[in-house]
Amino acid sequence: VTPNLDQMAKEGVKFTNFYVAQAVCSASRAALLTGTYSNRLGIHGALDHTAKHGLNPEETTIAEMLKPLGYQTGMFGKWHLGHHSEFLPTSQGFDEYYGIPYSNDMWPNHPQSKNYYPPLPLYQNDKVVDTLFSDQSMLTTRFTDMAVDFISRNKENPFFLYLAHPMPHVPLFVSDKFKGKSQKGLYGDVVMEIDWSVGEVLKALKDNGLEENTLVIFLSDNGPWLSYSGHSGSAGPLKEGKGTSWDGGVKVPAIMKWKGHFPAGLVQENPAMSIDILPTIARITGADLPMLPIDGKSIFPMLTNANATSQQEAYFIYYNRNELQAVVMGDWKLYFPHKYRSIAPGQTFRNDGNPIDYYMVEMKEMELYNIPSDPSESKNVIAENPEVVTKMKVLAEKAREDMGDALQNREGKNNREPGKLN
Repeated sequence: VTPNLDQMAKEGVKFTNFYVAQAVCSASRAALLTGTYSNRLGIHGALDHTAKHGLNPEETTIAEMLKPLGYQTGMFGKWHLGHHSEFLPTSQGFDEYYGIPYSNDMWPNHPQSKNYYPPLPLYQNDKVVDTLFSDQSMLTTRFTDMAVDFISRNKENPFFLYLAHPMPHVPLFVSDKFKGKSQKGLYGDVVMEIDWSVGEVLKALKDNGLEENTLVIFLSDNGPWLSYSGHSGSAGPLKEGKGTSWDGGVKVPAIMKWKGHFPAGLVQENPAMSIDILPTIARITGADLPMLPIDGKSIFPMLTNANATSQQEAYFIYYNRNELQAVVMGDWKLYFPHKYRSIAPGQTFRNDGNPIDYYMVEMKEMELYNIPSDPSESKNVIAENPEVVTKMKVLAEKAREDMGDALQNREGKNNREPGKLN
């Protein structure tokens, strides 16, 4: 169902161990756009229509980083970093914005909170231009068309395009041209349309003679929301999904293509994280890094050499606001005792867009996994690797001093405030 993504992987670099900073929408997007752990920025969870805060305008997004170099910047799709005017994309470095301010399930038809949310607003720049009451089937096509138009209008300029499709987050909607076409149900149809969208963007770059002068990055913000069963997708062999720090929640598909600059078909198996994208773009474009400290480091060598590794000593997986739940160091992933959600026993798989129940699991001791040999995180090897654990605990302690750890009731020394309404 994904011929365009498959082709993109053949022509570019495919990461098999690419992590997001947190397994939830707003936090993940904040980290991507700023190169900084989202918990450091005070962006947690998934902001909704009641939020009185957003990404602090003092932070520097990729768009703001590129503006001094003359880049045109456009954002189409799901924003989710604050819906008040001072937090919208047009206040965070984007010249153009057309999309929804938060998740597409935050509307009156949410199955678990009927009528809690208002109708879903659709923004153009800083104004609401439409309201979605019951149908979202045109969103993927509309955002794709806007992206293609943006490319065509800016082919003579350097540009940064951020296309963030709301789906395959639930509720799932698909245009008529893909309805029933995948033979894999509605979820398959939605993924098929997203793949079409990728193809349209790549075609626009080729038609405008921009293939060899454009870096294209494809990734997700978190793993599948497993309680939605047939509407959630699958993490394959990975353990758990969205809302957990297991690999099924924080490891995502990642493909990066730059024709003529990256080797075609390179498979990068070493870990990297979304916080590294901003500094990598800075390295490629010559842009100055943000004034405020960031956490990401350029992974440019990893895009040209399969044996290259990240400059990071380790990656820190936070969740549930500011709990340090796991650390990734090379081949190893260490978990600290914490509670996480899992599908409750005895639940019946359903395919109607309604969720099944979670229950909470308590991890009472530290656990260690060797990811290359055990991608499903099924064999705890902590007893056999005391030296690895000791090293990772030292790195975790540095992170706790720096960013805090709610599991130990500790405040970080270097955390910053989100933007707040006056």
